[in-house]
Amino acid sequence: MIARHWRGWTTPENADAYEALLRDTVLPSLNQIAGYHGGYVLRREIPGEVEFIVLNFFESLDAVKKFAGPQYDVAVFEPEAKRLLKRVEPLADHFDVCVRTL
Repeated sequence: MIARHWRGWTTPENADAYEALLRDTVLPSLNQIAGYHGGYVLRREIPGEVEFIVLNFFESLDAVKKFAGPQYDVAVFEPEAKRLLKRVEPLADHFDVCVRTL
């Protein structure tokens, strides 16, 4: 299993809207991708902005490529996300999941 990790930051005023976009649009659309195994959205307030970490799980790098394309390390954004985000990491990191507990 592959974990895809990405970070972005919003203004406090845009944080709720960005969280809703992830929850209501982005993550449900990922459920349509074969090999997608769920994800998490983490949020924390820091001085002057709100940080989001998006962590998604995929069966393989081939499944990641179904979502992100052949340059799978490049961050993928909805058009609305570009308006809401203050700054972003341009690349996503990918990790092999080596231990999982429930």
